[in-house]
Amino acid sequence: MIIDGAAGQPLREHGGKTCLELAKTPNLDAIAQKGLLGMARTIPAGMEPSSSNACMSVLGYDPSLYRLGRAAIEARSMGIPIGDGEVLFRCNLVTVKDGRLEDYSGGHISTDEARQLIEALNEVLGSDTLHFYPGVNYRHIAKIKGREDTLLAECTPPHDIPGKSIDEFLPHGSGSDLLLDLMKRSEAVLREHPVNVARQARGELPANMIWLFWGSGKESALPTFKQTYGLEAVVTSPVDVIRGLALIIGMELLEIPGVTDDLDNDFAGQAAGALAALNENDLVVIHVEATDEAGHVGSIDDKVAAIQKTDSEVVSRLRGWKGGALRVLVMPDHPTPILTRTHNPDPVPFMLWGEGFASNGAKRFTEKEAARTGLFLDPGCSIMSKLVGKK
Repeated sequence: MIIDGAAGQPLREHGGKTCLELAKTPNLDAIAQKGLLGMARTIPAGMEPSSSNACMSVLGYDPSLYRLGRAAIEARSMGIPIGDGEVLFRCNLVTVKDGRLEDYSGGHISTDEARQLIEALNEVLGSDTLHFYPGVNYRHIAKIKGREDTLLAECTPPHDIPGKSIDEFLPHGSGSDLLLDLMKRSEAVLREHPVNVARQARGELPANMIWLFWGSGKESALPTFKQTYGLEAVVTSPVDVIRGLALIIGMELLEIPGVTDDLDNDFAGQAAGALAALNENDLVVIHVEATDEAGHVGSIDDKVAAIQKTDSEVVSRLRGWKGGALRVLVMPDHPTPILTRTHNPDPVPFMLWGEGFASNGAKRFTEKEAARTGLFLDPGCSIMSKLVGKK
């Protein structure tokens, strides 16, 4: 189980506790006292602390060896083909106000609203060499043909610059001219669109600009999970980066109704669907995104609530499963601290529980308790071998 971005940093206003420490997690605490806890470095030195790199580590692949472009991973999930001379960029719908990045997610725009905006962008800006593909909520893809030089542009993810002036973070360098032009032209398309007019009338933020980043070309081939670990595996996740990564390594996708990236996620349904899939598979990956989204918006309350829902509605079902011997790995992929509102490359706590794992003295599933055990995995991609018992 990947609790995305659940790790963090001490919060001064809460006595130096992290969100994992603030959350009431009786089920995680109970298995922590029986399981093996430690810290793992999921982001190799010098690499971007993205979910694509971090989750690749958790799934047992070294991101320093298998370098996959984030946009290409998401395109795989969305069924977007990549032809010769074509490149992809993540295309966020964002909110910019008075020259500052007010919201990286366009006010957490809904998928239906976003689809309408992406359709409008295609009508006005699209061409034989440019197409926008709608994704989930604020996350979309732009495909460009004949301008592979755009991959040389230096781009900054919008979730790295909350509240900051966008001028110094816009794409720059070789190939950035087209990206800048598209971002600026998008403002005229989105500003008075009926979706944004209605959002503002309701007191919601408008998604008034696109932000292009995470450019990539064709994906590289990876050995499948079955080839590497000898197991049949499936994944449940609400986001295309995890779904695409799963497909690239030959995992099947579990389509469970109600699985979303926020607190409205059907945590219980996600857990029930995942456990049911164990009847036909060796391994199931449960990816919870709500913790990461709460970290990005800087909400302590939402992040703690997401951790608590994960504990009460997911972990409780793992503890109560009667389907036979079970081995469980629980960990974030990376930290998403409340103070910075973006990912960082710090090590994260992990917990291995179940048949074959003995307690090493931890009392809770927290950063401090995991660090106190003295167990440290570097590289973190070795964690999957420990879970499945493969040397």
